[in-house]
Amino acid sequence: MASDGARKQFWKRSNSKVPGSIQHVYGAQHPPFDPLLHGTLLRATPKAPTTPVKAKRGSTFQEFERNTSDAWDAGEDDDELLAMAAESLNTAVVMETANRVLRNHSQRQGCHKPPGALGPEQKPKPSAEPPLVPSGDLRLVKSVSESHTSCPAGSASDAVPLQRSQSLPHSATVALGGVPEPSTLSSSALSEREASRLDKFKQLLAGPNTDLEELRKLSWSGIPKPVRAITWKLLSGYLPANVDRRPATLQRKQKEYFAFIDHYYDSRTDEVHQDTYRQIHIDIPRMSPEALILQPKVTEIFERILFIWAIRHPASGYVQGINDLVTPFFVVFICEYIDEEDVDTADVSCVPADALRNVEADTYWCMSRLLDGIQDNYTFAQPGIQMKVKILEELVSRIDGQVHRHLDQHEVRYLQFAFRWMNNLLMREVPLRCTIRLWDTYQSEPEGFAHFHLYVCAAFLVRWRKEILEERDFQELLLFLQNLPTAHWGDEDVSLLLAEAYRLKFVFADAPNHYKK
Repeated sequence: MASDGARKQFWKRSNSKVPGSIQHVYGAQHPPFDPLLHGTLLRATPKAPTTPVKAKRGSTFQEFERNTSDAWDAGEDDDELLAMAAESLNTAVVMETANRVLRNHSQRQGCHKPPGALGPEQKPKPSAEPPLVPSGDLRLVKSVSESHTSCPAGSASDAVPLQRSQSLPHSATVALGGVPEPSTLSSSALSEREASRLDKFKQLLAGPNTDLEELRKLSWSGIPKPVRAITWKLLSGYLPANVDRRPATLQRKQKEYFAFIDHYYDSRTDEVHQDTYRQIHIDIPRMSPEALILQPKVTEIFERILFIWAIRHPASGYVQGINDLVTPFFVVFICEYIDEEDVDTADVSCVPADALRNVEADTYWCMSRLLDGIQDNYTFAQPGIQMKVKILEELVSRIDGQVHRHLDQHEVRYLQFAFRWMNNLLMREVPLRCTIRLWDTYQSEPEGFAHFHLYVCAAFLVRWRKEILEERDFQELLLFLQNLPTAHWGDEDVSLLLAEAYRLKFVFADAPNHYKK
């Protein structure tokens, strides 16, 4: 590395955005991806030049380093890379699930066609929609983006029967769409399928002792909004399965939390704790959704939750990124007291004070349960994240060697884009509504936040493989990975992502026995 006098340190450069730089709060100060502002990142169709053009030589990492005049010595990173042997994935053996997902999705769309739509006997004209894969063709479409490209009929001979006929959790293929968008969650607008699923949840929750195993299976495909709060509390282990014990447990835990407030919160101005509180106070206004977080009552609640957790967990204390993990719990629990469909802009001042106290205590305990399983992500030097990024790198090298080699060829390190994926659990990569849907499944999976999350991240790369392989420049490739175009994603996109993640887990690691048929 060059001396400080000779070259300015890369990480202490000016505030101008440089791809690959690590920012203090990952994505917190940045709005979601806007296709109007970043239109060049969208690759709807490949552009073919009309006239011969001289190919632009892609920039390498070293050239980028010299152009930005930083002191980043890329050579030191080479020793940390894993020497991965490129393995070709026999995609024909593992893609029946993805094909079934696409078929079920297309069949459901066909059921809701208007009267003038084409009948089942008629052959529609070719369109941009993903083609249906015949039942005898078990080829894998590696990503949703590639499904728009038709495959030659003659390639059907490459199909290989799949020995494991079922590779998705219970009800995962039937309820692909998961939970509908917030605007359709009123009882009058619930579809027949969602109404049936809601009845199943209510029947399961109404028993004297809730079967948590069945609740996990049912929740994997999404949890209806009316029962999501109680289901999350049960799946996180905050509430007991016995119905009669729940009121006493809630009362005891809420009383315990506010005892912590009385005992610790006044120390936030003490010299030993004031730096922690100051950082929390700075980070909260950078969170989203701003219309909700910036309400004074909500800001105070988040400050108390994060400060108490930091004081009671000195091994890690407060680390930027933990603040994002409060939001999904708070939003889900506050929905029990808010009738508005769009909770992002809801006014919590109309919520009774006692209800807000309950939401605050429940949020604290459920967030604590989550962090208990991934606390090494936030201890000194964040070894949990370092390890998970390395595992992701090794996993992608086996799943899709072409993508792995492409990243390595352009000297893009997984830590440069996947650190935030682990630190914020993809909360900065997808809208909040999608995060909540993701967490429905995470809490249904054994070690969902620590283990299954890795397969979701791998599926994320597989989902965008076509766009990744099209990028031939270090800067553009890293910029794309740090600003994936997911701003308009919905529950169906998340369901497809989760189905792909489960397929990867089923192929590259044994699936849990209770999810096998």
